[in-house]
Amino acid sequence: MYSDSTEHYQDIRDAIRALCAQFPPEYHRKIDAARGYPEAFVDALTKAGWMAALIPEAYGGSGLGLTEASVIMEEINRTGGNSGACHGQMYNMNTLVRHGSDAQRQKYLPRIASGELRLQSMGVTEPTTGTDTTRIKTTAVKKGDKYVINGQKVWISRVQHSDLMILLARTTPLAEVQKKSQGLSIFIVDIKQAMTSGMEVRPILNMVNHETNELFFDNLEIPEENLIGEEGKGFKYILTGLNAERALIAAECIGDGYWFTEKVTQYVSERNVFGRPIGQNQGVQFPIAEAFIELEAANLMRYKACALYDAGQPCGAEANMAKYLAAKASWEAANACIQFHGGFGFACEYDIERKFRETRLYQVAPISTNLILSYIAEHVLGLPRSF
Repeated sequence: MYSDSTEHYQDIRDAIRALCAQFPPEYHRKIDAARGYPEAFVDALTKAGWMAALIPEAYGGSGLGLTEASVIMEEINRTGGNSGACHGQMYNMNTLVRHGSDAQRQKYLPRIASGELRLQSMGVTEPTTGTDTTRIKTTAVKKGDKYVINGQKVWISRVQHSDLMILLARTTPLAEVQKKSQGLSIFIVDIKQAMTSGMEVRPILNMVNHETNELFFDNLEIPEENLIGEEGKGFKYILTGLNAERALIAAECIGDGYWFTEKVTQYVSERNVFGRPIGQNQGVQFPIAEAFIELEAANLMRYKACALYDAGQPCGAEANMAKYLAAKASWEAANACIQFHGGFGFACEYDIERKFRETRLYQVAPISTNLILSYIAEHVLGLPRSF
C-alpha cells in the first residue's frame, strides 16, 4: 500500500511480519490487560537473532546497522506489537559496541547475542534534573579498585526484565569541571547483583503498560572494570545511545502511524452511515490523508538520520527531527483512527485504545517535543540558547 515502507529491506520486513504473526492481537491485548511483560515475544525475537542485530558478527550478532534495526522496530509496531518492551537492547548496544573495551565486548556481547543476557536498560534520567543531564546528582566515587554509587534515577525502563544496565553518574563534581558536560562516566551494572547490594527498585505504574521504575543507590559498589571508556567522557559516549534511541523511536512511531492509517482507512471504506461510506466524506478523508503525508515525510528523515549514524557522521539534528516528525504524525494518525471508529475505537478488542496510549508517550519521551524545538533553534538555526 505504501511504497517507501514496503520496498526498503523487504527481506527483513517479511521475516519480522512472519514472526509477529505468531503473536496475534489477542496476545498483546492480554499482556496489556495483565500489565505483563511479553516474555514469549521477546524470547522469540532473541532466538531468531533480531535482538542481536547491532552486535558485530565476530561476537555472534548479525552486524547490521541502525537502519536495519529501525526497520525491525517499525515492523513490530506496524503489526500491532509494542517495541517498547525490547528497544532498549538496540539503542544501548552501540554504546557498548563503540565505546566498550575489548575485554568488555568479549565478556558481554556473545552472551547478549545468544540471549543468555539482556541489555535492555539505561539509567540516565533523575527526578530533579529531567533532561538537564549534565546536572545529574548520582555520583560514582573511586575507592581502590571499585566505584561507589550513590543517588537516584527515575523512569528507568525494563530493569526487572534485564540483566545489565548502562548507568550514567558523575565522577567529578560539577564545580570542578571546565565544561558541565565533563566529569560524567558510564558503567555497566549487573542488575541482579546490584539489587542485593545497594540498589533498590521501585516500580512506577503508568498509563501505558510499560515497565519503568525509580532506582535508589546506597553505596552500591561496582568493579572498576565496569567503567566504559575513559572516566569523565561519559556524556559524549551516552549521546551515541541517545541519537540511536531518537531514530529508533521515530521508526516505531512510523510503524504505529501506518498501523493506524491502515486500520482507519479500511474501516471508513466499509462503514456505511446515511447510505454511504463515511470515508467518502472529506471531513473524514482529510485528517487521514494529512497524517499519511506527514508519516511519509517522517519516514524519509528517519532514513536520513539512520544513514548518517551508520556512516559515523554527526546526526543529532536529523535524529531529533525524525523523532519530532514521526511522533507528531503517529499521534495525528491515532487521533483520526480513534475518532472515526467512534465508540468502537474505545473498545479493547479493536486494539486502537491500546496503541493510542502507547503512541501518545512519544510526545513526552524519550525527549519532549519542546526540547527538540529548542535543540533545532540553538544548534541548527544558531539562535541564542533558551535555557
